[in-house]
Amino acid sequence: MCNLYRQRTGPQAIMDMAKAMTSSVGNLAPGDVYPDYAAPIVRTDANGVRELALARWGMPSSSKAIYEAATKRADKLRAKGTEFDFQELLKREPDSGTTNVRNTASAHWKRWLEPAHRCLVPFTAFSEPGRDAAGKYRPVWFKLAGDDPEPLAFFAGIHLPGWQGVRKIKTGMEMIDVFAFLTTDPSEPVKSVHPKAMPVILAEPDEIEAWMTAPWSEAKALQRALPDGALEYI
Repeated sequence: MCNLYRQRTGPQAIMDMAKAMTSSVGNLAPGDVYPDYAAPIVRTDANGVRELALARWGMPSSSKAIYEAATKRADKLRAKGTEFDFQELLKREPDSGTTNVRNTASAHWKRWLEPAHRCLVPFTAFSEPGRDAAGKYRPVWFKLAGDDPEPLAFFAGIHLPGWQGVRKIKTGMEMIDVFAFLTTDPSEPVKSVHPKAMPVILAEPDEIEAWMTAPWSEAKALQRALPDGALEYI
Protein backbone atom coordinates (compact mmCIF):
# COMPACT_ATOMS: atom_id res chain seq x y z
CA MET A 1 0.00 0.00 0.00
CA CYS A 2 1.35 3.41 -0.94
CA ASN A 3 1.18 5.60 2.17
CA LEU A 4 3.98 8.00 1.33
CA TYR A 5 4.66 10.01 -1.79
CA ARG A 6 6.57 13.09 -2.85
CA GLN A 7 5.41 16.24 -4.62
CA ARG A 8 8.08 18.73 -5.65
CA THR A 9 6.50 20.50 -8.61
CA GLY A 10 5.33 24.11 -8.57
CA PRO A 11 1.64 24.99 -8.95
CA GLN A 12 1.95 26.40 -12.47
CA ALA A 13 3.49 23.21 -13.86
CA ILE A 14 0.69 21.17 -12.27
CA MET A 15 -1.97 23.49 -13.67
CA ASP A 16 -0.44 23.41 -17.14
CA MET A 17 -0.25 19.63 -17.29
CA ALA A 18 -3.75 19.15 -15.85
CA LYS A 19 -5.29 22.06 -17.80
CA ALA A 20 -6.52 23.65 -14.59
CA MET A 21 -7.84 27.21 -14.81
CA THR A 22 -7.79 28.36 -11.18
CA SER A 23 -5.77 27.72 -8.03
CA SER A 24 -6.36 28.22 -4.31
CA VAL A 25 -3.12 26.65 -3.04
CA GLY A 26 -0.84 29.71 -3.03
CA ASN A 27 2.84 28.82 -2.98
CA LEU A 28 3.15 25.05 -2.69
CA ALA A 29 5.83 23.80 -0.33
CA PRO A 30 7.58 20.81 -1.94
CA GLY A 31 7.98 17.74 0.22
CA ASP A 32 6.77 14.31 1.27
CA VAL A 33 3.06 13.64 1.79
CA TYR A 34 1.76 11.36 4.55
CA PRO A 35 -1.79 10.14 5.31
CA ASP A 36 -4.14 12.86 6.59
CA TYR A 37 -1.74 15.61 5.44
CA ALA A 38 -3.03 18.37 3.20
CA ALA A 39 -1.83 17.97 -0.38
CA PRO A 40 -2.65 19.45 -3.80
CA ILE A 41 -5.24 17.87 -6.06
CA VAL A 42 -6.79 18.97 -9.34
CA ARG A 43 -10.57 18.69 -9.30
CA THR A 44 -13.61 20.09 -11.09
CA ASP A 45 -15.48 22.65 -8.98
CA ALA A 46 -19.25 23.16 -8.72
CA ASN A 47 -19.15 25.50 -11.73
CA GLY A 48 -17.40 22.96 -13.94
CA VAL A 49 -14.03 24.72 -13.71
CA ARG A 50 -10.90 22.65 -13.22
CA GLU A 51 -9.03 23.93 -10.16
CA LEU A 52 -5.90 23.23 -8.16
CA ALA A 53 -6.87 22.93 -4.49
CA LEU A 54 -5.76 21.38 -1.21
CA ALA A 55 -7.38 18.37 0.45
CA ARG A 56 -6.41 15.90 3.13
CA TRP A 57 -5.25 12.42 2.14
CA GLY A 58 -7.78 9.80 3.22
CA MET A 59 -11.34 9.20 1.99
CA PRO A 60 -14.02 8.07 4.47
CA SER A 61 -13.68 4.46 5.57
CA SER A 62 -16.61 2.10 5.08
CA SER A 63 -19.54 2.27 7.49
CA LYS A 64 -18.84 -1.38 8.34
CA ALA A 65 -15.29 -0.58 9.44
CA ILE A 66 -16.44 2.36 11.55
CA TYR A 67 -19.25 0.30 13.11
CA GLU A 68 -16.85 -2.49 14.05
CA ALA A 69 -14.39 -0.01 15.58
CA ALA A 70 -17.15 1.68 17.58
CA THR A 71 -18.42 -1.71 18.78
CA LYS A 72 -14.96 -2.59 20.10
CA ARG A 73 -14.82 0.77 21.88
CA ALA A 74 -18.28 0.14 23.35
CA ASP A 75 -17.23 -3.29 24.62
CA LYS A 76 -14.29 -1.72 26.47
CA LEU A 77 -16.55 0.90 28.05
CA ARG A 78 -19.03 -1.77 29.15
CA ALA A 79 -16.18 -3.74 30.72
CA LYS A 80 -15.31 -0.66 32.76
CA GLY A 81 -18.92 -0.07 33.76
CA THR A 82 -19.02 3.25 31.88
CA GLU A 83 -22.39 4.44 30.59
CA PHE A 84 -22.56 5.67 26.99
CA ASP A 85 -24.89 6.35 24.07
CA PHE A 86 -23.86 3.99 21.27
CA GLN A 87 -25.24 6.19 18.48
CA GLU A 88 -23.26 9.14 19.77
CA LEU A 89 -20.21 6.91 20.13
CA LEU A 90 -20.66 5.74 16.54
CA LYS A 91 -21.04 9.32 15.31
CA ARG A 92 -17.77 10.30 16.95
CA GLU A 93 -15.75 7.16 16.16
CA PRO A 94 -12.40 8.36 14.75
CA ASP A 95 -11.87 7.65 11.05
CA SER A 96 -8.25 8.20 10.04
CA GLY A 97 -9.29 7.74 6.41
CA THR A 98 -8.63 5.28 3.60
CA THR A 99 -5.69 6.33 1.44
CA ASN A 100 -5.79 3.69 -1.33
CA VAL A 101 -8.86 2.48 -3.27
CA ARG A 102 -8.71 -0.93 -4.93
CA ASN A 103 -12.16 -2.52 -5.06
CA THR A 104 -14.08 -0.08 -7.25
CA ALA A 105 -16.95 -2.59 -7.46
CA SER A 106 -17.68 -1.93 -3.78
CA ALA A 107 -20.87 0.04 -3.09
CA HIS A 108 -18.81 2.21 -0.74
CA TRP A 109 -16.68 3.53 -3.62
CA LYS A 110 -19.16 3.40 -6.53
CA ARG A 111 -20.85 6.66 -5.47
CA TRP A 112 -17.60 8.58 -5.99
CA LEU A 113 -16.40 7.15 -9.31
CA GLU A 114 -18.08 9.51 -11.77
CA PRO A 115 -16.28 12.67 -13.02
CA ALA A 116 -17.74 15.02 -10.39
CA HIS A 117 -15.73 13.22 -7.70
CA ARG A 118 -12.63 12.36 -9.69
CA CYS A 119 -9.36 14.21 -9.22
CA LEU A 120 -5.72 14.19 -10.20
CA VAL A 121 -3.12 13.82 -7.46
CA PRO A 122 0.24 15.27 -8.58
CA PHE A 123 3.41 13.48 -7.54
CA THR A 124 7.05 13.25 -8.53
CA ALA A 125 7.89 10.01 -6.68
CA PHE A 126 6.14 7.45 -4.50
CA SER A 127 7.28 4.76 -2.09
CA GLU A 128 6.29 1.24 -1.18
CA PRO A 129 7.28 -0.47 2.08
CA GLY A 130 10.49 -2.48 1.82
CA ARG A 131 13.03 -4.11 4.16
CA ASP A 132 16.76 -3.72 4.46
CA ALA A 133 19.24 -6.57 4.97
CA ALA A 134 18.48 -6.57 8.70
CA GLY A 135 14.74 -6.83 8.07
CA LYS A 136 14.09 -3.27 9.20
CA TYR A 137 11.39 -1.26 7.42
CA ARG A 138 12.55 1.26 4.85
CA PRO A 139 10.62 2.95 2.05
CA VAL A 140 11.65 2.08 -1.51
CA TRP A 141 11.14 5.00 -3.89
CA PHE A 142 10.03 4.98 -7.53
CA LYS A 143 9.60 7.57 -10.28
CA LEU A 144 8.79 7.59 -13.96
CA ALA A 145 11.74 6.23 -15.93
CA GLY A 146 13.86 8.78 -17.80
CA ASP A 147 16.42 11.52 -17.42
CA ASP A 148 14.18 13.91 -15.47
CA PRO A 149 15.07 13.47 -11.76
CA GLU A 150 11.61 14.69 -10.66
CA PRO A 151 9.10 14.02 -13.45
CA LEU A 152 5.53 15.15 -12.83
CA ALA A 153 2.69 12.66 -13.17
CA PHE A 154 -0.68 12.09 -11.52
CA PHE A 155 -2.35 9.40 -9.49
CA ALA A 156 -5.94 8.68 -10.55
CA GLY A 157 -7.81 10.00 -7.54
CA ILE A 158 -11.27 10.52 -6.10
CA HIS A 159 -12.24 13.30 -3.73
CA LEU A 160 -15.06 14.37 -1.44
CA PRO A 161 -15.54 18.04 -0.50
CA GLY A 162 -17.03 18.94 2.86
CA TRP A 163 -16.71 15.57 4.60
CA GLN A 164 -17.89 15.77 8.22
CA GLY A 165 -16.46 13.46 10.81
CA VAL A 166 -13.80 12.82 13.42
CA ARG A 167 -10.22 12.13 12.37
CA LYS A 168 -8.78 12.26 15.87
CA ILE A 169 -10.54 12.33 19.23
CA LYS A 170 -8.52 15.34 20.37
CA THR A 171 -9.61 17.47 17.38
CA GLY A 172 -13.25 16.33 17.41
CA MET A 173 -15.75 16.87 14.61
CA GLU A 174 -14.34 18.52 11.48
CA MET A 175 -15.53 19.50 8.02
CA ILE A 176 -12.73 18.93 5.49
CA ASP A 177 -12.08 18.12 1.85
CA VAL A 178 -10.56 14.65 1.44
CA PHE A 179 -9.10 12.48 -1.33
CA ALA A 180 -7.56 9.08 -2.07
CA PHE A 181 -6.20 7.38 -5.18
CA LEU A 182 -6.79 4.11 -6.96
CA THR A 183 -4.43 1.12 -6.92
CA THR A 184 -4.06 -1.88 -9.19
CA ASP A 185 -1.90 -4.96 -9.76
CA PRO A 186 1.77 -3.92 -9.81
CA SER A 187 4.24 -4.03 -12.67
CA GLU A 188 8.02 -4.19 -12.39
CA PRO A 189 10.01 -2.91 -10.62
CA VAL A 190 7.29 -2.18 -8.03
CA LYS A 191 6.12 -5.80 -8.09
CA SER A 192 9.46 -7.05 -6.75
CA VAL A 193 9.10 -4.81 -3.70
CA HIS A 194 5.35 -4.82 -3.13
CA PRO A 195 3.59 -7.62 -5.04
CA LYS A 196 0.08 -6.72 -3.89
CA ALA A 197 -0.57 -3.33 -5.47
CA MET A 198 0.71 -0.07 -6.92
CA PRO A 199 -0.95 3.31 -7.56
CA VAL A 200 -2.83 3.96 -10.79
CA ILE A 201 -0.64 6.46 -12.64
CA LEU A 202 -1.66 8.85 -15.41
CA ALA A 203 1.17 10.35 -17.43
CA GLU A 204 -0.28 10.96 -20.90
CA PRO A 205 -2.59 13.89 -21.81
CA ASP A 206 -5.34 11.63 -23.18
CA GLU A 207 -5.30 9.53 -19.98
CA ILE A 208 -5.52 12.63 -17.82
CA GLU A 209 -8.44 14.00 -19.84
CA ALA A 210 -10.27 10.68 -19.86
CA TRP A 211 -9.95 10.34 -16.10
CA MET A 212 -11.41 13.78 -15.54
CA THR A 213 -14.25 13.63 -18.06
CA ALA A 214 -15.16 10.13 -19.30
CA PRO A 215 -18.01 8.09 -17.78
CA TRP A 216 -16.89 5.32 -15.44
CA SER A 217 -17.78 2.70 -18.04
CA GLU A 218 -14.84 4.06 -20.07
CA ALA A 219 -12.57 5.46 -17.36
CA LYS A 220 -12.40 2.17 -15.45
CA ALA A 221 -10.00 0.88 -18.11
CA LEU A 222 -7.42 3.28 -16.65
CA GLN A 223 -7.26 1.24 -13.44
CA ARG A 224 -4.24 -0.68 -14.69
CA ALA A 225 -0.52 -0.78 -14.09
CA LEU A 226 2.04 0.97 -16.24
CA PRO A 227 4.07 -1.37 -18.49
CA ASP A 228 7.08 -3.10 -16.95
CA GLY A 229 10.02 -0.71 -16.92
CA ALA A 230 7.94 2.48 -17.11
CA LEU A 231 9.00 3.18 -13.51
CA GLU A 232 12.47 3.02 -11.99
CA TYR A 233 14.07 3.03 -8.57
CA ILE A 234 15.41 6.25 -7.12
